[in-house]
Amino acid sequence: MSESSKLQTAALDWELIDGIEVPISKQFGDVYFSKDNGLLETRHVFLNGNDLSERLSQLNDYQYFCVGETGFGTGLNILALWQLWRQIRPENHSHLHAISVEKFPLSKADLIRALNVWTELQPLAEKLIEQYPLPIAGCHRLCFPEERFSIDLWLGDAQDIFPSIAKTQAVNAWFLDGFAPSCNPDMWQENVLNHIVRLSDVGTTFASFSVAGVLKRGLKQHGIHISRPRGFGHKREMLKAIWLDVASQTDIPVLNAEENVATPQSASKATITQRKIAIIGAGIAGLSSAWAFAQRGHKVTIYEQNEPLSGASGNPLALLNPKLCPIEQAHEHLMTLSWQHALNFYPRFKAFRPIQVQQIALKNPEELLGLAEQYPETVLSAHASHEVIVIPQTAFSSLTLQQAGAVSPHQLRDEILQHPNIELKIAKISALKPATAQTELWQDQNLITTADHVIVCCAKQSAELFEKYPVLKPIRGQVSWLENSNQPLPLDQAYSYGGYCMQLNASQLLLGASFYPNRDDSNVLPDDHVHNYELIHSVFPEYAQQLASVDTWQGRASVRAQSLDYFPLVGKIQNNNEIYTFAGLGSKGFLFAPLCSEVLAALVLGELCPIPQHLLDKLNPQRFQKKVKAKKPYYSAKV
Repeated sequence: MSESSKLQTAALDWELIDGIEVPISKQFGDVYFSKDNGLLETRHVFLNGNDLSERLSQLNDYQYFCVGETGFGTGLNILALWQLWRQIRPENHSHLHAISVEKFPLSKADLIRALNVWTELQPLAEKLIEQYPLPIAGCHRLCFPEERFSIDLWLGDAQDIFPSIAKTQAVNAWFLDGFAPSCNPDMWQENVLNHIVRLSDVGTTFASFSVAGVLKRGLKQHGIHISRPRGFGHKREMLKAIWLDVASQTDIPVLNAEENVATPQSASKATITQRKIAIIGAGIAGLSSAWAFAQRGHKVTIYEQNEPLSGASGNPLALLNPKLCPIEQAHEHLMTLSWQHALNFYPRFKAFRPIQVQQIALKNPEELLGLAEQYPETVLSAHASHEVIVIPQTAFSSLTLQQAGAVSPHQLRDEILQHPNIELKIAKISALKPATAQTELWQDQNLITTADHVIVCCAKQSAELFEKYPVLKPIRGQVSWLENSNQPLPLDQAYSYGGYCMQLNASQLLLGASFYPNRDDSNVLPDDHVHNYELIHSVFPEYAQQLASVDTWQGRASVRAQSLDYFPLVGKIQNNNEIYTFAGLGSKGFLFAPLCSEVLAALVLGELCPIPQHLLDKLNPQRFQKKVKAKKPYYSAKV
C-alpha cells in the first residue's frame, strides 16, 4: 500500500503564547506558524517573496495564474493569498488557482480551532471550512467561482503526489513551506524538488522561510537563481528565487519533462481572450461542460438536435451511488474521486437533495462491509443482516453510504441553462471542419457558426462527427415508477441491490434499472417493468408484494454509451485541432460529469488538472490508438 494512501489526520498539541493558541505537530515536533505572528510571516515570506501584489494586480483578462504550495497545514498561507487576491485583483475574468499538498491534514475541528486565531481571515476561513474535504487521499478541488479562485488540495505524501501531477500548465509561484528540513526531511528531498521544477517554467518564482543547503542545492542544479533577503522577525535570511531564461546561460542542467507530459505555454506570453465554446449535445456531459466554461467567463452555445436530456440523462431522478474502492486505491480511483467532487458540486443547485444509500450486500458481503473500517466513520457504516436498519426490512447485510445524493435532471438543466454565458440552440450538427483559427460547424450544406473550441458530447452518436472514434457499446436501460402514497419510503433514503429504488416524490416510487448490453432500442417494455419488480422482490419480498400491479407502472427507456474499458472519453481525438469529445460515461454520468468537466476545461484552457497523470491517461480518447492488436475493434469508421 502506498504511504500516500494511508492518511492520518494531524496529531496536535496546543501552546498558549501571548493569548494565542499555536498548534504544534506531534508528528514533526514543530509549530504550524510563527510564534511571533504567523500571518505577518506569510505575507513577508510567501506573498512578498513572490512579488504577488504586483503580479496578481497586473493579470490580463482571462489570464490564469497558479500558486503551488508544499504544505497546506492550517491553510494560513492560502487564506492570506486569497485575502490579497480580494484586495488587488483586477476587474476582469482573470483566475487565481492554488495547489497544495498535505500528508497529515488537520481534522475539521482542529482546522476551525487553528483558524479562529485570525479574526480578519474569518470570512474566507468559513468558505474554506465549508468545502474542506474528508481525510481521503487524492486531489480535492475546492471551487469559489464568485471569487475567481480555486484550490486543489492534494492529500498524501509529497514524494508520491508531485510525480503524479500532470503538467498541463506551469505553476507561476511556489510557497516552499512545510516544517523545517530538520523536522521533515522528506519534504525537501531531491525527488520532490525535481518535480516542483518540472511543474514550473521560465519566470516561475520560489519563496521559503528556509535557506537550508538541501533546498538551495536542489534549486541551483536546475538553474534557479537564488537570493537571500532578510527573513521575518528574528530570522536573518529567507529564500527568494526565480527561474531565469536558460537560453542565455550555459552548463546548467535542466530537468527533462516526462514524455507524456504536455509542455505548456507560459500564461504571461499567451494572448488571452474570451473563448467561444460550441458544445454538441445537451445531456449531462454537455450541460456540466457548459457550466464549467461559463463559470470561467467564456461564451458557450449548446447545440442539441432534439431537446435537452432527450437521451440517457433524461430520467426522472439520478442517484449518486458510487461503488467505493479499497481506501488504498482512493487517490486514483475515478469513481471515488468523482463522488467526492460531485458532493461538492451539486449542492449549489436546487436540483440536489442529500440522501443516504443502503447498499445491500448481495455478493461478497465481507468485502463490501469491510470498507466501513477503512473510510472515515462519517462516510460508511456496516450492518449485519439481523440488525433492523433498512426499511423495508431485508434478510441481507448492508453498507450505509451516509454521504450521497439524488439529482433532478430536468431541474438541473433549467438552472444551468439560466446562466448568462450559456445559450441553447436546437440544431443537428452534421459536420465539423477545422479552419485556420477556428472550427466550422455545419448543418447539411449550411455553415452554422465557427468556434474556438468544440466539445462533442453525443454519447454513441459522437462517432458521426469524427473520421475515427473509439467504439462505444450501447446499453439499454429502463426505469419504472409507480404510485405508492400508502407506503412511501423515507425521502432521504435510497436502496441499492443490483437495481435501486427511492422515492421520486412524496407519492411515487422510482425503480431502476434494467441493464441490457448491446441493445439500442428505447421503447418502454412491460418485460423491463417485470425485471425491475423481480429485482426489488429478490431483496424486499414483503414490501414488493404490496406494490401496485406492474401493468399500472410508468417508465422510460434509454441507451447509455460505454467504452470498452469502462472509462469515459475526455479530450482530443486528434492533436492538430481544437475538437474534443466527452462521452462514454455509461450508467454513471451524473457521478462522473462534474469532475470530468473540470478536467476537460483544464485541457482546453490550459489549467492544472484535478486528477493525477495516470488517471488522465486513462481518460484520454487517444488511448485506444495503440491497441491495434486487440481482438475487438477499438475504432469504428465514420458513420
